[in-house]
Amino acid sequence: MKFVIDRAIPFIEGVFEPFAQVVYKDARDIRREDLLDSEALVIRTRTRCDAALLEGTSVKLIATATVSLDNIDLSWCKAHGIFVQNASGCNAGGVTNYVFSALYGMAARKSISLSGATLGIIGLGSAGTRVEEMALTLGFKILRYDPLRAAREWHSEFHDLDTVLAGSDIVTMHIPVNDTTRGMADAAFFARMKPGAFFINTAQGELVAEEDLIEAIPRLGPVALDTWCHEPDVNRRLLDLVDIATPHIAGYTLQGKLIGTSLAIRAVARFFGLSALYEYFATTDIIEYQAVHVDAHDKTQGQIASVIQYNYPIFTDDFLFRMDPGRFQELRADYRYRREFYF
Repeated sequence: MKFVIDRAIPFIEGVFEPFAQVVYKDARDIRREDLLDSEALVIRTRTRCDAALLEGTSVKLIATATVSLDNIDLSWCKAHGIFVQNASGCNAGGVTNYVFSALYGMAARKSISLSGATLGIIGLGSAGTRVEEMALTLGFKILRYDPLRAAREWHSEFHDLDTVLAGSDIVTMHIPVNDTTRGMADAAFFARMKPGAFFINTAQGELVAEEDLIEAIPRLGPVALDTWCHEPDVNRRLLDLVDIATPHIAGYTLQGKLIGTSLAIRAVARFFGLSALYEYFATTDIIEYQAVHVDAHDKTQGQIASVIQYNYPIFTDDFLFRMDPGRFQELRADYRYRREFYF
């Protein structure tokens, strides 16, 4: 067997060598010729997987060490018998850390009290659920919007979008982009939000109608954006107006990368019957990279903000991005993975 692997995927080198011929390539240098005799392709988000790359190749499996599938033509792969597996949930911890670092950081800078605040969560998948768990630990009230889960879990407490937007002091997006959600955060969406409410988007830039957000910012509270329409080309006018701007790195934690790589390895292992790797999990012995527990008991908002910023100083990422937004891809590629924290 032959596997082609994005060389930038961490902790994967050496894992498959006992079982297959392995070729490591830079993501943007992977060509159709590399895949003519390859059974598996292991990637991140930087390799466009479509007919131009895959037609006539031997690829049977595409495993991505990320959550996003936007770079893969799923319909074409399904029609041509190529199985696709992502690393669902691998970035949930990192995204949660980002949301609360942004939230407490912006509140501190604007002298806004979060006591008794209601957090509206749009999308209760892996990341949204982790955000909910941390929010409850920190004493927030919760409003949940997820129509797919609401339909399945009729016994659980979900709300319609109007209720969530009107009742939330903070709105955070964790829903995938599809034909029904693209541009959902538009003028009508923002008009239904409370005046002064926070808005945070770590999901996908295409969820937001950026020009509508620009118009809404004067009546909203602090805004944090990690994702943008037309990445890596960022709307500079919008960037100048938001309180926190980062280059799509919310989920970039060491733990997230360990999980993402491990899930990709397991997907390949199970597809090709490599039983020795069925339960494989990448590890690191570097103590400084281990996730850290934060005790929130009896801490004031200011103390929690300080602890969170110590563990993830989000304004550093904001500053580096604003210095040169044209380095969007470079900042992502060279990002130093941070460790996760939890309460």
